[in-house]
Amino acid sequence: MSTPFGEFQGYVLAALTRFASSDFADQFKLRKLVEKMLFHGSKTAFTLATKVSRNFKSSGGKGPGTRLEKSPKDGLFDLSLTDEQQMIKDSLSRFARELIRPAAHDADAQHAAPTELLQQAKELGLMYFAVPEAFGGVSTAETLVTQMLALEELGYGDFSIGAALFSQVGVANVLTRYGSQSQQAMYLTEFASDNPPMASLACTESHAMFDPMKPQTTATKNGDGYVLNGTKALVLMGPDCEIFVVSAMLDNKPALFIVKSDLQGVALTQEPAMGLKAAKTCTLQLSQVNVFAESAITDLDFREFLDLGSLAMCALAVGTCQAVLDYVIPYVNEREAFGEPISHRQAVAFMVADIAIELESMRLMTWRACALAEAGKPFHREAHLARILCQDKAMMIGTDGVQLLGGHGFTKEHPVERWYRDLRCLAVMHNFISL
Repeated sequence: MSTPFGEFQGYVLAALTRFASSDFADQFKLRKLVEKMLFHGSKTAFTLATKVSRNFKSSGGKGPGTRLEKSPKDGLFDLSLTDEQQMIKDSLSRFARELIRPAAHDADAQHAAPTELLQQAKELGLMYFAVPEAFGGVSTAETLVTQMLALEELGYGDFSIGAALFSQVGVANVLTRYGSQSQQAMYLTEFASDNPPMASLACTESHAMFDPMKPQTTATKNGDGYVLNGTKALVLMGPDCEIFVVSAMLDNKPALFIVKSDLQGVALTQEPAMGLKAAKTCTLQLSQVNVFAESAITDLDFREFLDLGSLAMCALAVGTCQAVLDYVIPYVNEREAFGEPISHRQAVAFMVADIAIELESMRLMTWRACALAEAGKPFHREAHLARILCQDKAMMIGTDGVQLLGGHGFTKEHPVERWYRDLRCLAVMHNFISL
């Protein structure tokens, strides 16, 4: 879908004017980055659309879609960041500390992230790193490590809000990595627009001990399309979503399907959970939902898809666990008992030291797996180890964070009880976000 050059030029000038009149870019040192995004966006002339008037149209193209190139390394595990990665990390760090953290308590209580915060998050440009340059994004190669760093910082602000902000980015990642030519043409341009559609992954089943490789949700061939039946649990941002990417069994193999929220047979029910409250968790019920054949994403390595989702969750957990550590250290140094700081007690000091040690192991394992994936090398083993380690140690860190605060840790006066509840989801959920 093309836009006349003069009209598009007007869009760009308007965007630049709005950007120049805002102090947001200067405050978070984003001016150079966003100007670069606007430049690349003008080269590809992506279409601006609103949610109200959005109409996903097929280009009629067939075959595999555009794929981002891998970022081959020299074989060394290099932990140094590029200048661009450091800039993004610093900007998101300030955003997490100054905007996400202060809003987290009320968002948890109200079961919703502030609309203003969600809008400000769009200005960070995370979506552009998930969309190839050909569709209006800025990516010409894999950006797994960059997105991992972004998730760490979002998780430092708040796990639940971070998951909510990254939900639609995860869907864009899936379409970029596995979508067909027609699927990318239909959706990715919209994701790179001024008002990207809210979207979410729906891969967690509603029964205990489910196997993500064998979802109970089914897809049955029906003429030129498919019929979907099943129930998905703990779907993020359900009431706001226009699109869901649903996992289902097709011909005894797991596949993904793009499902629009307004289709007949799609029903949402609010499902407040122990954690992730700001992410508006819902149950998605699919009852005889008819989708077109072009909605199926079958050309994918499903195990790889699960691994990338695991790494996204690990990155969020690393950020939140870092927040726990940074919170308990000053607390135990300032809290006094029997005439001295409680950090002078070996039991307390060793517990804090253990948090720091396990946190670094979580971070290094996650970084290593993401680096291998970005380089196009096998990473299933590393991703699996990272998930096992993170779901175990994140729970330990959350528990110890509450324990170190004593009775205060059990109250909502301090954020550690919220972090504890959010971190628990690593052991029970699959792919609510994805790199």
